[in-house]
Amino acid sequence: MLTLPEGIAYDASGLVPVVAQDFASGDVLMVAYANREALARTAETGFAHFWSRSRGALWKKGETSGNLLRVRDVRADCDKDAVLMVVEPAGPACHTGQRTCFGDATATGAGLLEELRRVIGARLRERPAGSYTVKLLDKGPDAVLKKIGEEATEVVLAAKGESDERLAEEAADLLFHLLLALEARGVAAPRVLDVLKRRRSGP
Repeated sequence: MLTLPEGIAYDASGLVPVVAQDFASGDVLMVAYANREALARTAETGFAHFWSRSRGALWKKGETSGNLLRVRDVRADCDKDAVLMVVEPAGPACHTGQRTCFGDATATGAGLLEELRRVIGARLRERPAGSYTVKLLDKGPDAVLKKIGEEATEVVLAAKGESDERLAEEAADLLFHLLLALEARGVAAPRVLDVLKRRRSGP
């Protein structure tokens, strides 16, 4: 069961604004409202619940569409009058079908990596003709691992004596092939973030 922040300051209508943020990309997915019951249901189930001001009813995000928001963390701001839900979305967060209520394009640096991961995942599923990703995978699983080794060496060489731009380019190549290896193995990128988070909070 999730732990809710203490002392949330609800408004005169018994509501508090809630920002839903994608754990993997850092992007803001949507803004909604919740009352005590909605937050309690969120804590009990692990899935985002809100209060619809237009319908005057409790609603579970994605109950009809299947685009659920699994909640990893719930936080209140310093004044306790706004709530942040850090979530893992199962699909588009917006009722229009867009990834976020603020558009499909990411607005964050971390979001660019998540966007690239999604593109790689689509290539693996759809296998479009002419795709570099598909061609590399068709050479066998070791081909991706070999490329990681090559790109890592090029990063080292660039860091030792080449331009900043060259280093950035080689690092981008390495990140791409690392994400490809993770997707090919079915290891979700957020798992890597979890490891980094644990190490950061460790001794």
